[in-house]
Amino acid sequence: MTSDALSASRLPPAVTVTVRYFASIREAVGQGGETISVQAGTVGALRDALIARGGAWAESLARGRAVRTALDQVLCGEDAALADGAEVAFFPPVTGG
Repeated sequence: MTSDALSASRLPPAVTVTVRYFASIREAVGQGGETISVQAGTVGALRDALIARGGAWAESLARGRAVRTALDQVLCGEDAALADGAEVAFFPPVTGG
């Protein structure tokens, strides 16, 4: 097996997911959601793929920024596994007073 084939075999399979953006993240990226196909096995890997787009995605989803995530409408950590057809939401933490 070639090194390219080995690298490809380590990539997670592509999944189609619906991504939702809320509050300041939605304002930054200019849309409330989208459906994308991505090679990401976890919510964290999806976040990294979106950050790699650059621009507003890189800024609003940057590592070090407080961003909450939900998978199929349940709060989750970035280690949550993605499945084809999943819905992932990104939103800033809510503060109240």
